[in-house]
Parts: sequence; C-alpha cells; structure tokens
Amino acid sequence: MCGITGIFDLNGRREFNRGLLEAMNQTQFHRGPDEGGIHLEPGVGLAHRRLSIIDLSGGRQPLFNEDETVVVTYNGEIYNFPELTGELKQAGHTFRTHCDTEVIVHAWEQWGEACVERFRGMFAFAVWDRNRETLFLARDRLGIKPLYYGQLPDGHLIFASELKALMAHPDLPRSIDPYAVEDYFAYGYVPEPRSIFKAVHKLSPGHTLTIKRGQAALPSPRQYWDVPFASVGNPSEADAAQELTERLREAVRIRLEAEVPLGSFLSGGVDSSAVVAMMAGLSDDPVQTCSIGFEDKAFDESDYAAQIARRYHTDHYMEQVDPDDFDLLDRLGQLYDEPYADSSALPTYRVCELARRKVVVALSGDGGDENLAGYRRYRHHLAEERLRGMLPSGLRRPLFGALARLYPKADWAPRMFRAKATFQALARDAVQGYFQGVSILRDELRGQLFSPDFRRELQGYDAVEVLRRHAQNAPTDHPLSLVQYLDMKTYLPGDILTKVDRASMAHSLEVRVPILDHKLVEWISGLSPQLKLQGTEGKYIFKKAMEPYLPEDVLYRKKRGFAVPVAQWFRGPLRERMREQVLGETMADTGLFDMDYLATLVAQHESGARDHSPALWALMMFDGFMQRMQS
Repeated sequence: MCGITGIFDLNGRREFNRGLLEAMNQTQFHRGPDEGGIHLEPGVGLAHRRLSIIDLSGGRQPLFNEDETVVVTYNGEIYNFPELTGELKQAGHTFRTHCDTEVIVHAWEQWGEACVERFRGMFAFAVWDRNRETLFLARDRLGIKPLYYGQLPDGHLIFASELKALMAHPDLPRSIDPYAVEDYFAYGYVPEPRSIFKAVHKLSPGHTLTIKRGQAALPSPRQYWDVPFASVGNPSEADAAQELTERLREAVRIRLEAEVPLGSFLSGGVDSSAVVAMMAGLSDDPVQTCSIGFEDKAFDESDYAAQIARRYHTDHYMEQVDPDDFDLLDRLGQLYDEPYADSSALPTYRVCELARRKVVVALSGDGGDENLAGYRRYRHHLAEERLRGMLPSGLRRPLFGALARLYPKADWAPRMFRAKATFQALARDAVQGYFQGVSILRDELRGQLFSPDFRRELQGYDAVEVLRRHAQNAPTDHPLSLVQYLDMKTYLPGDILTKVDRASMAHSLEVRVPILDHKLVEWISGLSPQLKLQGTEGKYIFKKAMEPYLPEDVLYRKKRGFAVPVAQWFRGPLRERMREQVLGETMADTGLFDMDYLATLVAQHESGARDHSPALWALMMFDGFMQRMQS
C-alpha cells in the first residue's frame, strides 16, 4: 500500500520544482515509509511513497515500461496480476519485476482506458503516456483507495492519495465549497465527487479521468463500472448459501498473497469472523488476529472475538481501550484532512495501531452490511415504505406532515414512543425518507444551524440531492436494493472506507477487504432481496451460509456498533473542550453558523433534555478543520 502524488501541465511543458513535488510527496510518508520515488520531465511530475508488500526488492515506483514511454504511480493491490502477467507476456510484453505494479503499464499499452476493466483489486493510480501525451487517472470500483485532484489557476493539475498533499502546494485555492458544508452536516462526511474545497474533487469509485495535453478544459470523469443488481437467477436457499461460501473463500484466498506478515481484524461480529474462518481453512499456519475491547459492555465484543479465536486456534491479540480514549481528537483532524464526523474513527485507529505491531497486511470484514443488508435502518426503511404504499402521496404528505409538526420530539423516551421522526419520514418520498434516517442533522436542525448569510449562499441547495442523483442512475427500483445502492455510492466510500484507509495508513498498515471483491459484490447484488433481509433478519443468506463455520451466538445476536460514548463525554470529561470549540471564536469567525442556535444545542445536551452528540461532534470536527486551515 502506498501514496501517490503528481503534477501535470494541462497546457504545455513547463518545468516543475522538484522540491515542491518532494514536499507534497513527503506529506504522505506514513502511507509508504519504505521507499520514495520521483519522476520529472517537462510538464509532468509523478511521485510515490512505498509500503513494500510484494516483490520487496523490485517494484520501485514510479515504474516504467520497456522503452520508458509509459510510467505509473500506483496505490493498491491487483490480485489477479499473475493471470494478467501471463496474458500480457503472450501478447509480447516484457516484464522486469514480479509485482502487480508493472501489470498496469503493460495493460495500458495493450488495452488503453479499458485496462481497468481487467483489474481485480483495490487501486488508485496515474499513468503518463509520453507518446499519446495522455495522463490517465483511475480509481477502483468500490472506492477502497482514495484519489483527489484539482486544477490550479495557472493551468496545472495536481493529484494525490490524500488532500494534505494537495494542500502542500502553495497555489491551491482554499475557498470552501458551501455545498460541501451542507453535505457534511447532513452525512458526517463530504460525499464524492466533492471535497471541502471548491477547487478539489475526489475521483468517484468506478471512474477514470483521461486528460490529453493541450485540452482547453478538464474533461468529465468516465464511469467504467457500477453495482449491477442484475438477477443471478433464483437459486434455492441451500444453493445460494453454498455458492456464497465458495465465492467468499475465493475472495479471501486471492488476498493472502504477501511477502510480509499478514493477519486479520477480528471484532467478534459476523463479517470479520467469517473472513477469519475462511482464512483458517486456507492456511496451514495459525491466523494472526487482533481486536480491541471496551470497559463498557454495551460496546464490548471482545468475548465473541476470543470465542472465534479459540475455535480456529488463531494467534490472537486483544487490548482494552481506555473508556475515555479521546486523546486522539487532534490527531483525527490531521488524518482526515476534511471535516469527518464518524466518532468510530477513534477505536478504528486503535485497532490498526494494534494490528501493525504484528502484521503489515490485515484483512477486514468491511462491506458486509451494505452488500447483505445488515443495517437496522434497512428494516426500518422497508417498514416505512410499506406504510407509504398504503396511502396516496396527496393524502399521506399533509397527514403525516401535520402529525410530525404536532408530535413532540422525545429522544429520552423508548423507541416505540419516538414517532416524530417516523411521521416526518412518512410525509416524504422514499429517497427523502431514507435521507432523513441517515442524516446526522436532520432538515429542521440544519435549517437552524446556519446563518442567514450562509443559507443565501446555498441558494436552496439541499444535501438530499446527493442521494437523488444516485437514485436517478440506480439500476434497481426495489426498495431494499435501492437504499443498498445509495449506501454503496455514498456511505461506504465516503465514511467506512475513508475511515479505514486513513486509520490504517496512519500506521503504514495495508487493509484488504474480501467482502468488497467486485465479483462477489456483483453476484450478491443479483440475489433476491428476500435472501438478504428476511423478516427482521439482515444478512439472512450470509448467516445461513456461515452456520457450519460460526457459533449461533455470533451469527444471531443483536448487532453492536463500533461506537464510543460521545454523549457521556460531552456531559463529562469533554464538556469544557466541547463548549470551547463549538462556541469559540473560530466557529463564530466563519460566518457560517447561527451562534445562538449553537449555544442552544450545547445547553440542551448538557442538561440532558436532548441528545445532540452527533451534531456537537460534527461541529467539533469542523472547528478542528478550520483551526488547521488558519494555522
């Protein structure tokens, strides 16, 4: 796993400052502490930081083809590189290394832009072809690896694995995108393709960007893949379970290639436990596993992880995290660059820290909830959809809208009495209703959060448009499949995979995600929705498939989140810090917020009248971002 950086002159062949490119590259040292490399020629600069995994003595980057007319800087793993190497050799290409990186330059020569359709893995890379005067940027299908790019006022294009590398360029405009701010306070992250800056974009998952020297304007990215949700037939439950097991085993198997110590995260949940079970069946040696525990049993799953470790005789390491492990708050901002409000980044950082003491590569169970309908919100959404279907929208919207306005908000009450959010959702269409369910600050809160001047700057823009845009392009209209698709386009890359990439790379740890193997994702998407969510049981067919491998209490117990007690922190040890950040000068000086309303949020939370911890955490993370911008 690595970090990539580059500069490209869109208009000519101006020389670049080597020191500047080195400085940009060095900001990503943590992504690749083993080696660094730079290639410069008129109008092109490519840089790389390497974490050596395969072909330790070779594979240095940037890496060239035989006549050095094609060069690549690359972050990721292409798991089918042995097969592609054989195919390309038969086509006449000469290889000088035994690493997956060299496959990319020859695949580009052989297949051009279509090369990405041959790759099975996680990747973000840039290829420069001197003969074609073309720069080619690509990102993997699910967005496991990141890629930022931006055009400078002088006609240069800069790109990198992390935003901090672009921010090292003195000419990068740092004007904040108001739409990104609205998106952030709705989702807790800035969804692709936006970034927090107007001048910078993320290359969306499953997209490429082809830029020819001398083009008048930067072209639009091209989509080369999407989650198909195309039927795979109607297999019996037994056949579907058997094939799912075989496909998961194969996805795990191809991810065990490494010349460095390799292991797995083991949380004690279904997904990571299934990955460990498959690894154990494929390895003669004990699997290295690691997990973290919490003093608060409401969050702790370490007993279940230990149970799986004993069953499969893994070499297991567990550490308990301090219940007040909030010393990382400042560190989080440095990792994520943009505002990022998922508090589970704290324990994720710790489990990556633990894993790196033992291994250089770790497999994870990420992606199971999106693929196989594991989130409780899917169940709630389907229930709301059934109710929506009982009344025409002309009657449903005014009826439930009125009920939502009249019904009091009751965060303190048992869930069955907290009907205000449900009434609000039922008054909306399916996409609006789902958006309301996933938002960290719902519409009425965001409406009061921002200052009048900033609301005018938004010009009526609403973050629900992110989901609407994806819904318009969705290959399915089934209520469950649609919201799975929306999560795969937003929450999965923007939150889950971002969290794991930055936390793992902070420790120079490579994380591989077999449940997000694109062939497995394609097949699962085509299964009947009833095999994924049956009654109240999410991941139904996955759990059935894993019954021979995992104990019942791991498979069928109530799901726990990888969460931290933020609400208690803000009424206890973090109370003063929260107040200082949320109500401080930095936030006031932005001009973005209604400071009186922020004071109301703080007071209501501190008194226990309302739980505003998601909103307050998001505000703290935004304040941290703004303070770094000013430093």
